[in-house]
Formats: sequence, structure tokens, C-alpha cells
Amino acid sequence: MIRALLLTLVLSTTACAQPVTSPRPAMRGAASPSLDAWLAGFRETAQAAGISDATWTRATRGLAYRADIVRRDRTQSEFTKTVWDYLDTAVSDARIRNGRAALAYHRADLDRIEATHGVPAEILVAIWGLESSYGAFKGDTPTLEAIATLAFDARRAALWEREFLAALQIVERGEAVPATLRGSWAGAMGHTQFLPSSFLAHAQDWDGDGRRDIWGTPVDALASTATYLKANGWQTGRPWGTEVVVPEGFDYLLTGERTTKTGAEWAALGVRARSGALPEGPGISIRVPGGHQGTAFATTPNFRALESYNTADAYVIGVGHLADRIAGGLPLIDSWPRGDRALTFDERVEMQRRLAAAGFDPQKFDGLVGPLTLEAIRRWQAARGLVPDGYMSPQLLARLRREG
Repeated sequence: MIRALLLTLVLSTTACAQPVTSPRPAMRGAASPSLDAWLAGFRETAQAAGISDATWTRATRGLAYRADIVRRDRTQSEFTKTVWDYLDTAVSDARIRNGRAALAYHRADLDRIEATHGVPAEILVAIWGLESSYGAFKGDTPTLEAIATLAFDARRAALWEREFLAALQIVERGEAVPATLRGSWAGAMGHTQFLPSSFLAHAQDWDGDGRRDIWGTPVDALASTATYLKANGWQTGRPWGTEVVVPEGFDYLLTGERTTKTGAEWAALGVRARSGALPEGPGISIRVPGGHQGTAFATTPNFRALESYNTADAYVIGVGHLADRIAGGLPLIDSWPRGDRALTFDERVEMQRRLAAAGFDPQKFDGLVGPLTLEAIRRWQAARGLVPDGYMSPQLLARLRREG
């Protein structure tokens, strides 16, 4: 979905307006809440941003709270599946085959987009494949209703209020009518699932028809995605990463994005690529999303550029590996600890709280496992003589409970 999600999602996705806030009714959290009070409070913010009464009326007519959207916001598959289960679907034979066909069909445009923006065609096609199955499933949820629901929910109110205002600006500028603004439950739209703020900042009219049509024109969406990634740090000429083997006795405290070295420095420590060579240049991290018993990757700063689309490691690895397979690369070689399951959202929050209580504060209790939580896990593991790989498993939570 991504999505520019989260987007955290996310999110480091781009925004075209400053964060906004609006009054919130006390009724939030009721069984079947109404958006009316929240919309009434937000209208003044929209007017101050230049949204006309006519646009407001057209855009907000009939909007209703969607409890199903709030539920799905708490169970995104990139965060609730193990990385291996996610990759089984994300990099399936069918998705690889369809990706190669999409690449061939749009080859001329994709070559020009890559030459212009420096983002490989295979990366763009892989994002397209994961976000909408190459345009087959763009989503049919009304974007304004989805985003208004998420803003009203308040868990990430500043993000979603900003996105709601951006969606209104799209309508105000005449770039789309409310009925066109449809997509995923998370408010992302079009072939490559842009949030409204990302559309305003990065959408492209690649085919020159006078419209930035990310909903109907694949090449507009693909060029927009390239523009977005370039703005979020994509480094031309560098890969996203590669599968690697680490040596016996490797110091797993060195894993994670907070430790970076050159490819030569990692090679000197005994790290080697499974095929080909380690990425060259600075800023390379070793990631072990399945722990020391799973597949390891050497990732470049382009991994972080992809995180601006979706912060989940599973998603970024999915994009990178799917791109490699579309380009003719081999399947991953190493295995995963497939006997383990993913922790639920509540279990991840519990784990974060228990780490803090044990003296290894991850600083957030949000159920999203980012660099701070991984670092806290590694330090807790090291203090107990365990392999400090940062792997979040049911066994880890069980031991935290025993100690707590």
C-alpha cells in the first residue's frame, strides 16, 4: 500500500503543508462516532488554507466514520507478518512474471524515467507491483473518508489532518474531483499509492496530456514515484542492498542501520556477498530481520530512501528483492526461522514497555519496531549473554515476562 504510507508509515513521506491541528470532540472513541463535530472544527483550518466553501461542501458531503479503517490501521501486514511470510507473497512467481511483463511493456518510458531521475526501472516496477499489483488493485475506498476517519481517530492526528488538507487542495486546484480520489483504506491513491501530500509535491505529467494522472496513467505514476524517491535520498548508481554471509563469531551488535561502514570495511570483518560483490561506498549497514538464524543483508542508503515509502523492513526488502528478481536475479539462499510467528501489536507494545522497565528504554511504546527498539533489544540481549541480533521473537517476549 505504502503508500506512501506511513508511511509511518511513516512517516517521512513528503508533505506540502505544515502540520495542522483542530478541535476534537469528546465523543471520540464511541462505538459508532460521527465525523460531523470534527469536520465542523476542521473547517476553519481548511478555510485559512484557501479551501473554498464550494470545495468544502463537495468534498465533505456524506463522509462517515469507518471503524474498519481504524482496525486495519492497527494490523498492517508489513508489521503483523513475519518477513518470510510477507516475502512469500510479495515476491511470488506470479508477481515476478507480471513484473517482467510490465517492465517490457513500458520499457521505453521507464528507460527515460530512469535516465531522468536515476531510479532503476526495476525498483519502480517493484513498487508498482507491491502497491497495486501493477494497477490491478488500486483500491476503491473514498480517500477523503479514509483520511478523515484516521484523523478523527487521533492516533496519528497531525499526519492525517495534514493529509486531509492536502486532499482538499487537490480538489481545490481542479486536479481531481472527490469521486476520483479513491484508493487504499490508508488514504493512498493510484497505481503506486501516493498520499495526497506526496501527490502535491511530486506527481508528474509524464505523458504530457496536461494532467498528473496517477490514477489512470501508469507512466505518470511511475515517473512520480521516481521523483519522490529521488527527493527522499535515492542515490543513483547504487543498489538497495544484497544478501550476505557473516562470519562465525560475528559481532551482532554491529547490525542495524545505526552502524555504517564501507563495503571494504565490512569485507575486512569477513562479511561477503552471497553472489557478486558487496555494495561499494559508504553508508552500508548489516541487517538481520530474522535474527542470526535468518537471512542477512548489506544495505545502502537507498534502503532508507525506500523506507520513506513504507518504514517496514519487510516492505523494503520486498521491493528490493522483487526488483532483483524482475531483473533476472536469483532467489534468496539462506533460510528463515519459519517456526516463529510474528508478535501482535499488543505484544509489541508490551515488549517495548518491558524493555523500558528492565532498563533498556526504546523511548516509544507504539508497537512499531524501528531502530530505537532494535537497539534496546540488542543491548538487553548482550546484557544476558545472548546473541545481540535485535530479533523480536515470541521467545524474547516470554523471557521478558519471566524476568518482569
